[in-house]
Amino acid sequence: MRREKRNFVPALKYLVVFLSAICLLCGCVQKDDKTVIEFASWGSKSEIDILKPILNNFEKENPQIQVEFMHIPQNYFQKIHLLFASNTAPDVIFINNLYLPVYANAGVLEPMQIDEGEFYPQALEALTFKGQLYAVPRDVSNLVIFYNKDMFDKKHIPYPSKDWTFADFLETAQKLTAKDTFGISFEEDPLFYLPYLMSNGGGILPDEIHKKESQKSLDFYADLRKKYHVAPQKSESASATMAQMFLQERLGMYLSGRWMVPKIREEAEFNWDIVQFPKGTKGSIVQLDASGWAISKYSKHKQEALKLVNYLSSKSSIEKFTDSGLIVPSREDVANSPVFLDGKKPESAKVFLEIIQASKPTPVTVDYSKILDNLKHQMESRFN
Repeated sequence: MRREKRNFVPALKYLVVFLSAICLLCGCVQKDDKTVIEFASWGSKSEIDILKPILNNFEKENPQIQVEFMHIPQNYFQKIHLLFASNTAPDVIFINNLYLPVYANAGVLEPMQIDEGEFYPQALEALTFKGQLYAVPRDVSNLVIFYNKDMFDKKHIPYPSKDWTFADFLETAQKLTAKDTFGISFEEDPLFYLPYLMSNGGGILPDEIHKKESQKSLDFYADLRKKYHVAPQKSESASATMAQMFLQERLGMYLSGRWMVPKIREEAEFNWDIVQFPKGTKGSIVQLDASGWAISKYSKHKQEALKLVNYLSSKSSIEKFTDSGLIVPSREDVANSPVFLDGKKPESAKVFLEIIQASKPTPVTVDYSKILDNLKHQMESRFN
C-alpha cells in the first residue's frame, strides 16, 4: 500500500503540471476560478476615477469574471500596436475612429452586433469600416466655439447666434481683438481647421486638399493670424496653450470640444457659453469623431469580453461618464436626459446635440496618420 501511494503522488504532480500547461496553451487564464480579461484604455486621472468604480461594479455583478485594467496614458496606439504584434493584445480595447481602420483592415478586431437604435447613427458610422461595426461607441466628439460672455459684454458685442456666417465670425473676432487679447484661437493640428474646410465644401484628404474650396478655406484660416491678426502668432502665445489663453481671458473665442468643459467649469473666473461653428458656403459643418470599445479577434474570452463591453455601453455606465461633463454621450437616451442637459454650464449644452445632424464623420483612411504628418509639414510655412 505504501509503495502504491509513493508512486501515485509523483504521477498526480505530473498530471497537474500537464493540465496546467494545456490550460496555458489554450488560453485558459484563470485566477481563483475566475476568468481574467484584460482591458486597455487611455484617459486622464479624472476619467480613470470614473472608470474604475464602473469596472468594480461589473466584477461584483459578474463574480466569475476578473478585469485586469491596463491604463496607457501616453503613446497609447503605439503600445497597442506592439501588443498586437507580440500576440499579447488585451481582450477589450478602447479605440477611436481615427485609428480603427488600421486595426479593422488588419483583421485583428471582432465584428460587433448591437441594438443600433440606442445610439446616434453618426457615432456608429464613425466606428464602422467597410460596412461592418467594430466598436460600441461611448461618446461622440465634435467642435464648438466657446466664448467669454464677460468680454463680449464689456465691449458691447452681441453674442454669436446659430445663424452667424464666416463674415460675422471675422467681424466679431476683430472687435474682440485688442492689445493683449485676441478674438479667436489658432491651432495647427488639422483637427482644428478641418471645420473651416468642411463648411465650405473642402477637405484634407489627398483628393480634397487641392480643391479650390479647400485652398480658399486654408487661406482664410491662415489670414486669421497673418492678415487680420485676430489669432495669436506662436510668439504671442509663447508656451501657453489655447485653452490656457482662453482661461487667462486672452482669447474671446476658443474652438474646442466637450472634453474641455470640466476644466473650464472648474477654472474659468468669467461667464461663458458655447455656440455652433459659423456657416460657410455649405453651412456649419464640423467633423464628428467617436470613441468606443472593441474586442480583439484573438481574445480567448470573447463572451466575457462582450459582457464587459455591453456593461460599459449600458445606459447607467454612459450616464456616469456623462455626468462629469467630459463627453457628449453616444446614447440618445442619455444625451436627451437631465444628466447631460442638467442646467450646468454651458447653458447652451444642447448645441453639442443639435450639430450632430449636420456633422460628418472624419474621412479616415488606413494611412490617415501618414496623411496628417504630411499635411502638418506642408502647412507649417503657410500658417507662420
